[in-house]
Amino acid sequence: MTAKPPTPLVRAALQARCPSCEAAPLFDGWVGFASHCRACGLDYGKFNVGDGPAAFLILIIGGLVTALALTLQLSAHPPFWVHIILWVPITTLLVILCLRASKAALLILEYRHQAREGRVGGTTPDAKEGR
Repeated sequence: MTAKPPTPLVRAALQARCPSCEAAPLFDGWVGFASHCRACGLDYGKFNVGDGPAAFLILIIGGLVTALALTLQLSAHPPFWVHIILWVPITTLLVILCLRASKAALLILEYRHQAREGRVGGTTPDAKEGR
């Protein structure tokens, strides 16, 4: 009997599934991880997702929204308040929704590739230096 292949990364991240047992939810709130999986008990605290997803999203979504705002300005010349009413909520929503998926994807990838801090090529930095 062969093991069931893992759920594809994009689907697992969008559905916020546990990387071990694939039960949902991975989060306890909008973008904060739960302390552990309610189904299998996997400790999410040992994974280091950090601020990487947020930094990339701010750059990517910021560039996209800026391009769209410039296009709207150059084509329709709306008053400034239209930009405020339109782009602030759109940017906020995009960042929050994409942040959930990107944080989940990074945690799932860390689990699948057994990524741990301070390990390069299967050895720790201290072992490479002969300490």
